Amino acid sequence: MSFDHFVSQVHLKNFYSQSLNGLMHAIRKSDLKSFTPNAQSVCRIEDGSTNSYLREDRAVEDFLKSIEPKYNLALQKLAVNNNENDCIYTIAGFVAYVLVCSPAGMRIGAVPLKNSVEEVARILDKQGRISKPPPGLGGESLTELLNDDKVGVKVDPKYPQALGIANILDLITTFGNFRWEVLQNPFDDSAFFTSDFPVAIEMINHSAIRNRIIPLSPNLAIRICPDPSRDRNLAGFSFSNFECRHRKLSRKEVSSINKRIVQCAESIVFFRDNHDWVPKFVRRNSKFRIEIQIQKVSSGSGTLSISAEDIVKIQT
Repeated sequence: MSFDHFVSQVHLKNFYSQSLNGLMHAIRKSDLKSFTPNAQSVCRIEDGSTNSYLREDRAVEDFLKSIEPKYNLALQKLAVNNNENDCIYTIAGFVAYVLVCSPAGMRIGAVPLKNSVEEVARILDKQGRISKPPPGLGGESLTELLNDDKVGVKVDPKYPQALGIANILDLITTFGNFRWEVLQNPFDDSAFFTSDFPVAIEMINHSAIRNRIIPLSPNLAIRICPDPSRDRNLAGFSFSNFECRHRKLSRKEVSSINKRIVQCAESIVFFRDNHDWVPKFVRRNSKFRIEIQIQKVSSGSGTLSISAEDIVKIQT
């Protein structure tokens, strides 16, 4: 068995500290303990890329061979506004892989599936196509048991991962045909963090749509801005819908992005420079993570479920 990295080592190595000789600083969100790992020792799961739901259970490893070797060159091109197709493909592929194969991505992806199965169960129960549960469960119907949280659906996290891997190229064309902002951080004393889930979210006008902010290096990040009105027929690997603008951030904007990076991290925050302010900053934002919020609207004989990602305070 092998350990597979769900955040590429080539990404993490960009956050190595010059003072640590091939290591970076890290803080666990759960207990705020600090440590100094290398890229090889973190963000990995035993056979994490192996998925038995797929015909080729290691298919995503072949995909990564087209992404990881080109990552640093893509950063160089992005920084000078050289947005060639291979650059867009590489960065969008990095984002897609994290969303699909990281523990946070699998956890988040399981929630809509769980909700869908439960809603189908309620519909079948209402139609009388499901037998009454045993009296010992304390409910008159499966619907009552579901509503009272006495029974529930458990989704194997490998299943949403399998769906994601099977559609990872579609994710790339989706991200690559949105509008991007390349965010340049000029403040060496306030460099970008990264994490074990370096895809932070940003709400847009209280809708279900979310921008995604991805730190690529201590001084470079991107904001991917979805636009549902764009013509999806033009989407593809030509990236004809792609738009990009470069922005040099203010110190306040850098702090706001770092706040989101910490809050959206699943377990660990990584950073290049261990300034005095960093542990306090991480502590203030450590009790949050991304959760799926589901809004249910009655629709004929069933329920319309609208899923949206939000940054939520962890209940302890």
